[in-house]
Amino acid sequence: MPETASASEDRAMSAPAPPPAQPRNPLHGVTLEAILAALVAHYGWPALGERIPVRCFQSDPSIKSSLAFLRRTPWAREKVEGLYLFMLRDQRRHRRPDGTGEA
Repeated sequence: MPETASASEDRAMSAPAPPPAQPRNPLHGVTLEAILAALVAHYGWPALGERIPVRCFQSDPSIKSSLAFLRRTPWAREKVEGLYLFMLRDQRRHRRPDGTGEA
């Protein structure tokens, strides 16, 4: 049986639109766990606790407990994302023109 125009329009309207590409957003596609792991690798827990003074970074820190806190605390997550963006900019600034190591 041929499909009516309204049936195909309904299906097209109900299908979710693909998310827009975000090629210039450095946070796009990066999980909170990956962000936190990169910050810990770069700064270490003590320095991370100084930069963002929250108990989950200062007292018996772990990725698991920090993720739980950050997922339910929007202001802390914003600070972590901001520090991650700062770290990326700082790394880019100190890279050699040929893309290797420190300048």
